[in-house]
Amino acid sequence: MNNKIIDTPTNFIRNIIEKNIEAKLYENKKWAGTPGPKKNHTNANEDFAKIRTRFPPEPNGYLHFGHAKSIILNFGLANDYEGRCHLRFDDTNPEKENEEYAKSIIESVLWLGYKFQDEVEDNLYYASDYFDYMYQAALVLIQADLAYVDKQTPEEIRINRGTLTEPGKDSPYRNQSVDENLTLFSAMKDGKFKDGDMVLRAKINMASPNINLRDPAIYRIRHAEHHKTGKQWCIYPMYTFAHPIEDALEKITHSICTLEFEDQRPFYEWVLKKLAENDFLDKPLPKQHEFSRLNLTNIVLSKRKLIQLVEENHVDGWDDPRMPTLVGAKRRGYSPNSFKLFMNRIGVSKTDSLIDYGTFEDSVREVLNDECDRRIAVLNPVKLLIENFPDDHIELCEVPNHPQYPERGKRIVNLTKELWIENEDFQINPEPKFFRLFPGNTVRLRYGFAIECTGYETDDSGNVVLVKCNYLPDTKSGTPGSDAIKVKGNIHWLSTKHSINVEVRNYDRLFNSENPNLFDNFLDDINVNSVSKSDVICEESIKNSSPGHQFQFERHGYYIVDPISKANKIVFNRTVTLRDTWNK
Repeated sequence: MNNKIIDTPTNFIRNIIEKNIEAKLYENKKWAGTPGPKKNHTNANEDFAKIRTRFPPEPNGYLHFGHAKSIILNFGLANDYEGRCHLRFDDTNPEKENEEYAKSIIESVLWLGYKFQDEVEDNLYYASDYFDYMYQAALVLIQADLAYVDKQTPEEIRINRGTLTEPGKDSPYRNQSVDENLTLFSAMKDGKFKDGDMVLRAKINMASPNINLRDPAIYRIRHAEHHKTGKQWCIYPMYTFAHPIEDALEKITHSICTLEFEDQRPFYEWVLKKLAENDFLDKPLPKQHEFSRLNLTNIVLSKRKLIQLVEENHVDGWDDPRMPTLVGAKRRGYSPNSFKLFMNRIGVSKTDSLIDYGTFEDSVREVLNDECDRRIAVLNPVKLLIENFPDDHIELCEVPNHPQYPERGKRIVNLTKELWIENEDFQINPEPKFFRLFPGNTVRLRYGFAIECTGYETDDSGNVVLVKCNYLPDTKSGTPGSDAIKVKGNIHWLSTKHSINVEVRNYDRLFNSENPNLFDNFLDDINVNSVSKSDVICEESIKNSSPGHQFQFERHGYYIVDPISKANKIVFNRTVTLRDTWNK
């Protein structure tokens, strides 16, 4: 399994990095050990990291599968090219962010197997720690006559911005003096104006064909308490202004983001170029590169829609195993290696595509097949009586923990006179090519003896409630006599006296259609059968399993112990079936 994960295919971003390294583009870059503008790094040592990437989530929600793609890409590139990847909270919006989300994000990155703190560096950062630097950067632009305070209303700014086919119109405040802009901006900072009274705008080109370059706002007034800085600030930088500055302060070399930011790249480059020309930032400057975001069938990844699912109780919280969040994935049993294998397989490109959820599940199965020991469970039990078996005898059967890895050892499963078998393993009138139990047929109890069906009993409704058989004493698996008789069927079983009851929750896809986003109301597409609960029978060996223990229930699928489990009742969540059964 490890080879399949380590053998990462090349992609256009890797090609760019390799060309940059070959050209020694970042060979002499300086790094003071902590983020800062040019003056902080001027006398610093050469950066030991060949490249620096970053994962910059906004702490306003829980991470989802799409974030996993970005995490694996950015941290993976840093690991592969002797670099560093920073975890930076982009917390420039005071109204939506909190520490609960920040804590969850840290836990999810660590769960995926990536580190951003060690004995050499601590690369956990908050954009809000740079508010002073961002304010200084804004002053630099004002002093260079590259930014101005605009008193137009938001509606006037919107109208005068123009359209995709018509140029914008200059603000009447665009040519006011540098001194007046400095005075107004200082007054904004001092809280002398209300929200929306004015904004600070970059002075670029109101006739630009790229609407994002038509004097975009870079600072706005928000009288709101920030989760880290409290009420220290009442003006906050716009994301598109803050983001390139954050990258430059942290000496990021490759700023990797999704395609929706491609139109913003010219502004990203303009901000960095102007601040470098005015000696606030030093070179080499970060470069932005875009890739296609993850699109999977049968899920939604919109943060708004995920919040709606939680707040309207369509799911049982952010960590509901049906949710495409990383906390939900962990609880469902999707392992970090599953995500890594899947991301390697789908690759990194600039082409948007909708990927079948089954492709992801195939990666999950492949990883869990290696990672999970086996256990026996009977999901739909019917009793089997071995009529010629001694009443109190216990036959000890050795069962491998993993058939492909003998070094993981064996365990003992007790075979007794009364057993549980799967209801589907017996038919009164067998259909063609049915090789399991039916009257007169002989099968093998897996790891045990061969048995011959001698009869059955039904209830008043005709349902089979007891299957009767005789065992062939000299045919136990692993003994010379096991080859004495040839059988076509092999069934699994558990002793009625040496098994325990557990609760199983079988999870399936939350939405019925491939793309629930196409519905006028995506909630109309919810799969009402996305979870079912039942009590099933498991072998005794799982009774000491803790939350997070994961097994393959032979013939059924992969299951993980849920955190809600109690000492007297273990709850298992189904991660995935052994094969894709969706809509079949």
